[in-house]
Amino acid sequence: MYQILICDDERDIVNALKIYLSNPDYTFLEAYTGAQALEIMEKHTVHLILMDIMMPQMDGIEAMVKIREKWNVPVILLTAKSEDTDKILGLNVGADDYITKPFNPMEVCARVKSQLRRYMQLGGGNRLEKVIRIGGIELCDEDKTVTLDGEPVSLTPTEYEILKLLMEQPGKVFSPKEIYQKVWNDLPYGSEGTVAVHIRHLREKLEIDPAEPRYLKVVWGQGYKMEKGA
Repeated sequence: MYQILICDDERDIVNALKIYLSNPDYTFLEAYTGAQALEIMEKHTVHLILMDIMMPQMDGIEAMVKIREKWNVPVILLTAKSEDTDKILGLNVGADDYITKPFNPMEVCARVKSQLRRYMQLGGGNRLEKVIRIGGIELCDEDKTVTLDGEPVSLTPTEYEILKLLMEQPGKVFSPKEIYQKVWNDLPYGSEGTVAVHIRHLREKLEIDPAEPRYLKVVWGQGYKMEKGA
């Protein structure tokens, strides 16, 4: 059973999302401000959050920042706007994905299912039998942990899957479209900006100098790779 927190200041939208996601495997928690969402997170086990950006009192961006201080649960942001700046802003503060209003019910279901699958460790590529080590980075797929020079690194589910993809084939260059298709299991529309934000987050967590990365390299005009023998 998966518990999904839906946070939107419009009750009709909350109710609509519950209808779209009607599934015997899902239960729902409701919040109408960012502050309420944080209160619920402290009291309940939540497997995924659908969070509106534009809300009174505490908006989705501010709530997202506070959520990421404690939890790595997948977060899908909801926005009434279609501008790329809103989507990138949401990704910048730790969101895993976004959905633009008005919603396509099939898209909502697909994105929620994809994020839950990854978070609950039921998908995201073939399971690794051994720990992968590249330089000071160690990734153990059995317990979904990453360490850097022996210290644990806290990654979101999306960041973990991107890192795993790159570490499985060090030296191989993956285009943003390839990464998006493999990690999000979705068509790569708008993939370049989305992937770039998550790569930047990984660099901030794994690189001594993110501007001069040792591990996560960009191959201009082609994509990203994990440096061999870094």
